[in-house]
Amino acid sequence: QVQLVESGGGLVQAGGSLRLSCATPERTYRRYAMGWFRQAPGKERDIVAAISSSGVNTYYTDSVKGRFTISRDNAKNTVYLQMGSLKPEGTAVYYCAARETVQSIIIFRGRHEYPYWGQGTQVTVSS
Repeated sequence: QVQLVESGGGLVQAGGSLRLSCATPERTYRRYAMGWFRQAPGKERDIVAAISSSGVNTYYTDSVKGRFTISRDNAKNTVYLQMGSLKPEGTAVYYCAARETVQSIIIFRGRHEYPYWGQGTQVTVSS
């Protein structure tokens, strides 16, 4: 089992910013394509952003384009999600996901494409 630990969630006012982190002690981290998903109460777990293992390619769901940035620091075994201009509808549990791949430029967008998941971190955006 691959260990992924999210942090950085909390309460923020609409229009504010928050940075989430996902860290892992796994030595194969550099071969992991990574994704951020979110799940609101009673809703499906949906993709927010994804990044290839090399960091070359990224993906964002339409609702966060221009506001969120996914990045990775492979020297620190950490992936980040910088969230700006937060909206109340962004309130959800945010999950980090990983998939090992030898294809360094590929990204994965579906939750069923990721075998490894963190425990999640709560983000609450007040109006």
